[in-house]
Amino acid sequence: MAPLDTPSGIWKKKGTGNSRKQPKGRQVTDTALRQVGELLGDRPRNRDLLIEFLHIIQDSCGHLSAEHIAALAHDMKLSQAEVYEVATFYAHFDVVGEDQTPPPPLTIRVCDSLSCELAGAEKLHRALEEGLDPAQVRVLRAPCMGRCDTAPVLELGHNHIDRATPEKVSVALVTGDTHVHLPDYEALEGYQAAGGYETLTGLRKEGDWKAVQEKVLASGLRGLGGAGFPSGKKWEFVRANAGPRYLAVNGDEGEPGTFKDRYYLERTPHLFLEGMLIAAWAVEAEKAFIYLRDEYPAAREILKREIAALEAAGIVAPEYIDLRRGAGAYICGEESAMIESIEGKRGLPRHRPPFVAKTGIFGQPTLVHNIETLLWVARVVREGPEVLNSIEHNGRQGLRSYSVSGRVKNPGVHLLPAGSTIVDIINACGGMLDGHTFKAYQPGGPSSGLLPATICNVPLDFDTLQPLGTFIGSAAVVVLSDKDSAKAAALNMLRFFEDESCGQCTPCRTGCEKAVKLMQADSWDRALLADLCQVMGDASICGLGQAAPNPIRSVMTHFSEEI
Repeated sequence: MAPLDTPSGIWKKKGTGNSRKQPKGRQVTDTALRQVGELLGDRPRNRDLLIEFLHIIQDSCGHLSAEHIAALAHDMKLSQAEVYEVATFYAHFDVVGEDQTPPPPLTIRVCDSLSCELAGAEKLHRALEEGLDPAQVRVLRAPCMGRCDTAPVLELGHNHIDRATPEKVSVALVTGDTHVHLPDYEALEGYQAAGGYETLTGLRKEGDWKAVQEKVLASGLRGLGGAGFPSGKKWEFVRANAGPRYLAVNGDEGEPGTFKDRYYLERTPHLFLEGMLIAAWAVEAEKAFIYLRDEYPAAREILKREIAALEAAGIVAPEYIDLRRGAGAYICGEESAMIESIEGKRGLPRHRPPFVAKTGIFGQPTLVHNIETLLWVARVVREGPEVLNSIEHNGRQGLRSYSVSGRVKNPGVHLLPAGSTIVDIINACGGMLDGHTFKAYQPGGPSSGLLPATICNVPLDFDTLQPLGTFIGSAAVVVLSDKDSAKAAALNMLRFFEDESCGQCTPCRTGCEKAVKLMQADSWDRALLADLCQVMGDASICGLGQAAPNPIRSVMTHFSEEI
């Protein structure tokens, strides 16, 4: 009922006259809005470009201020909360509040993953912290940078320093050497001179995608990012769904100990690019996205240059290949989390089904392949399935690129028969370092745990390690010696998982944190750890939480004397 002293249906507003003059929340300043507008230029303000725009501001200003967040949200017509939650999800964005001091102009990231820890990363990090002015240089711990063969490694600005020492850092600081260094690689002209892109051109004119698929299936090629799913099978799953369809390349090679994708991108980028374009042709993809981890600035610059060369040569239409930059989140190596990140969101794994072959980027059918997988697609289609299936060793077919690091004389990427054992791999590396005796090895990154040297005759390939409670994954092999502790190595792996958990599900988020605390005890509570491992494996949403217990289980099984 309306008040008696007012006409029916009219409410008289009471107040002091001091009502709010502006909306709630942080206000957008003209200065920040102008600055953001100048940085982004005439780029379309598409929602999926949010992470790319955050990179542009971070690169220019050295951080993301509260004013930047507000201005970017206003410019893109998003809520400030949405921009803030994306920016704070990724490790490579520095979000600075009004009452906080921006980071110093230069950042050094010291890798603290297993291979670098074995090579003295802890001592290096401590020396840099003690020897540098924190007002001028920020020293941070960072996860694997994909350079395990040259451990210890750090990134000074965008300059990776291999086999790093405080002396090398001092020289780089004095000379201002903080920028990326490009290695020698095969550019478009050289690749075409050797017959590159002739296969793609022929397929586009009169190719049969089913015949190409049969070649790939006959070769035995399986996904080399870790899952090992038959590569050609994915094509028909994607084509079974109405378009538009997309292709997404998973270049977020974040599994510690893995660096084969970087190795190939920095040498033969067009072999990968042709394989990618063949796969895109096979599924009639309207666009190809390459999601590359931010820790690979040299590979990113190479791809930018060579994609531009492909466009100039008329091999691909302008903007057909969309190179996206990760921002420091291991979880984005999981394909659905990667797709969320491509869409400009936090990299949270999706619940499945539906699978990405049906509902991927922008809700459309999406073919996802790893970089090395696509490199082999190009070779198989060009040279025939025999390039892989004619090679046999220990009852296994094909070739594997093993990323090998740790206590061996010649670490690096070693292309060996898929049936190679750890003994074969160590021999290919020239043997153990002098004064070191083989003790244990990580067959496929921290997700695979540790195996003892006594298990040395099992082929490191798909399906051969599951009976031992582990797997080959991305073939990231780290070799430990008698001078190393399996217990300490497992703790290093769980600390990595604790840092990199996306936090979406409780079993992984809380489980990793609890495991790290329990593993720091002199004597492990085996019953409690076993129960924790069971819960994490059974209830975690994605492979991170499901595989994180493997280092714990493997140490309790094979190195019980240490715990």
